[in-house]
Amino acid sequence: MKIHILDDWFGTLRNLSCFKLLDGDDVTVWTDHEPNPERLAERVQDAEALVLFRERTAITEDLLSRTPNLKLISQRSVYPHIDVEACTRNGVLLCSNMHADTPSYAAAELTLTLILASLRQIPQQVNSLRQGNWQMGVGKTFRGRTLGLYGYGRIARAVADYAESMGVNVQWWASDDGLKRLNADGRKQAASRESFFSNCDVVSLHVRLKPSTKAIITADDLAAMRVGSLLVNTSRSGLIAPGALEAEIARDRIFAAVDVYDQEPLRDTNSILLNHPNVLPTPHIGYVTEDEFNLQFTDIFQQVRDFANGKPSNMINPEVFARKI
Repeated sequence: MKIHILDDWFGTLRNLSCFKLLDGDDVTVWTDHEPNPERLAERVQDAEALVLFRERTAITEDLLSRTPNLKLISQRSVYPHIDVEACTRNGVLLCSNMHADTPSYAAAELTLTLILASLRQIPQQVNSLRQGNWQMGVGKTFRGRTLGLYGYGRIARAVADYAESMGVNVQWWASDDGLKRLNADGRKQAASRESFFSNCDVVSLHVRLKPSTKAIITADDLAAMRVGSLLVNTSRSGLIAPGALEAEIARDRIFAAVDVYDQEPLRDTNSILLNHPNVLPTPHIGYVTEDEFNLQFTDIFQQVRDFANGKPSNMINPEVFARKI
C-alpha cells in the first residue's frame, strides 16, 4: 500500500520496532506540518492510507474531496479533528483503537512533572543558576496539599495514584457519568463546584474535548481559585473558555502549567501563555515518549495491516467497508 504518515516532527517512527509492521509498503513520512488542505492534498495525492499523529492534522471535506485514491485513515484514540461523515461520503474508512482501560501513563507522568516543577520553581531556579546567581526564591512542598482532579478518566486516576502515594489529598469534580464511577470506586466528589476550585492548591484538567465539554471551565471557575494556586492543563485547550486563562494570568492571581493550546504549533512568543513568569509552558508533549509512541503506533500500523488483509479492525464508520464486501 501507498501510506503517508503525517506530522512525524522528529522522524521518530522509523526508529521504532513497530515500524516493521509496514515492511513491504510504500511509506512516505512527513516531518513538518501542512495546515492548508489544498497543499496537503497535493502532497498525499497518491496515498491509499493516511496515518495520523493524534490530532495534529484536521481531516476535512475539503481535503478528502481532493484525495480520490485515499481508502483508509488509521489513528488511535478520539477523533474530534476528523469529519467522520465526510469520510463516509468519500468512501474512506476510519480505524481508531480507543484503547479501553489503557491510560497514557506518559501524560499522567507529565502532569505530575508539571505540578512538581511549578511548585518547586524548577525552571526559574535553573535559569537563575545559569545566569551566575544562586537560589531565586522559595518553593512549595506537594505533600499535604490538595490536588483537585477535574474529570474521572484513566489518566486522572493514574495521576491520583501518584499523588496519593506522595501524601497528597485528592479532591474530584466530574460529569454525571464520572460521578457514578467515582461513587462505584469509593471516591467522593467535592461538595460543590465552587468549593472544588476554591479549596484546591492545584487543579488539573482531565476531560475529553467534545461539544458538551467545550469551554466547560469558565472565567468564574478560574476566579474562584485561591491566590497562588496552580491550574494544570495537559488535556485540551478548548476545555477552557476562550481568553479566560490568559485574563486570569494577567491579573497575576494564579499560576498555570500548560501543555495544550488553541493553535498548535504555537510559535507566537508574545502569547501570555509563553512569556508570563507565572506560566510553565510545554509544547504538547504529554504523550511524546518513545514508549508511548511504540504502544500507540503498534495499534495504528496493525490497523493498516488488518485493512490490507481484508479484515479491518477498530472501524469507526464500518458502513464504508460494508459497501465494498
